Amino acid sequence: MKIRYCPRCKSEDITKSGIVKERQRFLCKACKYHFTVEKEGKSIDPYYVIKALQLHIEGVTYREIERILGVSHVSVMNWVKKYKIKAPENYDYHPTYKVLTLTELSVFIANPANLKNSGMMITELGDKYMMIKWERLKNQ
Repeated sequence: MKIRYCPRCKSEDITKSGIVKERQRFLCKACKYHFTVEKEGKSIDPYYVIKALQLHIEGVTYREIERILGVSHVSVMNWVKKYKIKAPENYDYHPTYKVLTLTELSVFIANPANLKNSGMMITELGDKYMMIKWERLKNQ
Protein backbone atom coordinates (compact mmCIF):
# COMPACT_ATOMS: atom_id res chain seq x y z
CA MET A 1 0.00 0.00 0.00
CA LYS A 2 1.53 3.29 -1.05
CA ILE A 3 0.95 6.26 1.22
CA ARG A 4 0.12 9.38 -0.79
CA TYR A 5 -1.03 11.87 1.86
CA CYS A 6 -1.12 12.64 5.59
CA PRO A 7 -4.23 11.27 7.36
CA ARG A 8 -4.37 14.40 9.58
CA CYS A 9 -3.91 17.35 7.20
CA LYS A 10 -4.12 15.57 3.80
CA SER A 11 -0.79 17.07 2.70
CA GLU A 12 1.12 15.11 0.08
CA ASP A 13 4.45 16.32 1.48
CA ILE A 14 5.42 13.19 3.47
CA THR A 15 8.60 11.24 4.01
CA LYS A 16 9.63 7.91 5.51
CA SER A 17 10.58 8.13 9.18
CA GLY A 18 11.71 4.72 10.43
CA ILE A 19 9.93 1.47 11.26
CA VAL A 20 7.71 0.76 14.29
CA LYS A 21 6.55 -2.80 15.12
CA GLU A 22 7.58 -3.96 11.64
CA ARG A 23 5.51 -1.25 9.94
CA GLN A 24 6.80 1.72 8.00
CA ARG A 25 6.51 5.02 9.87
CA PHE A 26 5.96 8.31 8.01
CA LEU A 27 6.36 12.01 8.85
CA CYS A 28 4.23 14.75 7.39
CA LYS A 29 6.49 17.72 6.65
CA ALA A 30 3.54 20.13 6.72
CA CYS A 31 2.07 19.35 10.17
CA LYS A 32 4.92 17.24 11.68
CA TYR A 33 2.50 14.32 12.31
CA HIS A 34 3.99 10.81 12.58
CA PHE A 35 1.85 7.91 11.38
CA THR A 36 2.15 4.31 10.25
CA VAL A 37 0.45 2.35 7.54
CA GLU A 38 -2.45 0.24 8.72
CA LYS A 39 -2.01 -3.47 8.20
CA GLU A 40 -3.94 -4.68 5.21
CA GLY A 41 -6.54 -7.22 6.28
CA LYS A 42 -8.06 -10.06 4.37
CA SER A 43 -10.71 -8.71 2.08
CA ILE A 44 -13.81 -10.78 1.51
CA ASP A 45 -15.37 -10.91 -1.92
CA PRO A 46 -18.47 -8.66 -1.98
CA TYR A 47 -20.38 -11.64 -3.41
CA TYR A 48 -20.21 -13.33 0.01
CA VAL A 49 -21.19 -10.15 1.85
CA ILE A 50 -24.30 -9.79 -0.31
CA LYS A 51 -25.18 -13.49 0.04
CA ALA A 52 -24.75 -13.31 3.82
CA LEU A 53 -27.02 -10.27 4.06
CA GLN A 54 -29.62 -11.93 1.82
CA LEU A 55 -29.60 -15.02 4.02
CA HIS A 56 -29.94 -12.89 7.15
CA ILE A 57 -32.97 -11.13 5.67
CA GLU A 58 -34.48 -14.53 4.88
CA GLY A 59 -34.20 -15.49 8.56
CA VAL A 60 -31.15 -17.77 8.46
CA THR A 61 -29.16 -17.53 11.72
CA TYR A 62 -25.62 -16.14 11.91
CA ARG A 63 -24.14 -19.55 12.72
CA GLU A 64 -25.99 -21.18 9.82
CA ILE A 65 -24.68 -18.48 7.48
CA GLU A 66 -21.18 -19.20 8.81
CA ARG A 67 -21.56 -22.90 7.98
CA ILE A 68 -23.07 -22.24 4.55
CA LEU A 69 -20.69 -19.54 3.28
CA GLY A 70 -17.58 -20.27 5.32
CA VAL A 71 -17.29 -16.73 6.71
CA SER A 72 -17.22 -15.90 10.40
CA HIS A 73 -20.58 -15.29 12.06
CA VAL A 74 -18.97 -12.24 13.70
CA SER A 75 -18.22 -10.83 10.24
CA VAL A 76 -21.85 -11.38 9.27
CA MET A 77 -23.01 -9.56 12.44
CA ASN A 78 -20.65 -6.67 11.64
CA TRP A 79 -22.02 -6.42 8.07
CA VAL A 80 -25.59 -6.41 9.38
CA LYS A 81 -24.69 -3.52 11.72
CA LYS A 82 -22.66 -1.68 9.08
CA TYR A 83 -25.41 -1.78 6.45
CA LYS A 84 -28.25 -1.44 9.01
CA ILE A 85 -30.04 -4.55 7.76
CA LYS A 86 -33.17 -5.59 9.61
CA ALA A 87 -34.69 -9.04 9.17
CA PRO A 88 -38.49 -8.99 8.99
CA GLU A 89 -40.17 -9.90 12.27
CA ASN A 90 -42.67 -12.52 11.25
CA TYR A 91 -43.08 -15.39 13.64
CA ASP A 92 -45.73 -17.28 11.66
CA TYR A 93 -43.12 -19.20 9.68
CA HIS A 94 -39.55 -20.40 9.86
CA PRO A 95 -37.08 -20.93 7.05
CA THR A 96 -35.35 -24.19 6.31
CA TYR A 97 -32.59 -24.45 3.77
CA LYS A 98 -30.82 -27.03 1.67
CA VAL A 99 -27.69 -26.72 -0.44
CA LEU A 100 -28.14 -28.76 -3.60
CA THR A 101 -26.35 -29.53 -6.83
CA LEU A 102 -28.14 -28.73 -10.07
CA THR A 103 -29.21 -32.37 -10.49
CA GLU A 104 -30.55 -32.58 -6.92
CA LEU A 105 -32.41 -29.30 -7.39
CA SER A 106 -33.98 -30.54 -10.64
CA VAL A 107 -35.20 -33.72 -8.95
CA PHE A 108 -36.62 -31.76 -6.01
CA ILE A 109 -38.53 -29.32 -8.23
CA ALA A 110 -39.81 -32.10 -10.50
CA ASN A 111 -41.84 -33.49 -7.57
CA PRO A 112 -45.08 -31.42 -7.31
CA ALA A 113 -45.53 -32.39 -3.65
CA ASN A 114 -42.40 -30.39 -2.76
CA LEU A 115 -43.91 -27.21 -4.19
CA LYS A 116 -47.21 -27.18 -2.27
CA ASN A 117 -48.06 -25.06 0.78
CA SER A 118 -44.76 -23.21 1.11
CA GLY A 119 -42.79 -20.24 -0.13
CA MET A 120 -39.43 -20.88 -1.69
CA MET A 121 -36.40 -19.01 -2.94
CA ILE A 122 -33.46 -20.45 -4.87
CA THR A 123 -30.14 -18.65 -5.06
CA GLU A 124 -26.79 -19.49 -6.60
CA LEU A 125 -24.06 -20.43 -4.13
CA GLY A 126 -20.83 -20.94 -6.05
CA ASP A 127 -21.23 -24.15 -8.07
CA LYS A 128 -24.31 -25.21 -6.04
CA TYR A 129 -27.74 -23.80 -5.30
CA MET A 130 -29.36 -22.94 -2.02
CA MET A 131 -33.06 -23.46 -1.61
CA ILE A 132 -34.75 -21.62 1.24
CA LYS A 133 -38.24 -22.84 2.01
CA TRP A 134 -40.67 -21.25 4.45
CA GLU A 135 -43.01 -23.45 6.42
CA ARG A 136 -45.78 -22.09 8.58
CA LEU A 137 -45.50 -22.83 12.27
CA LYS A 138 -48.37 -24.91 13.56
CA ASN A 139 -50.46 -23.47 16.38
CA GLN A 140 -49.78 -25.24 19.62
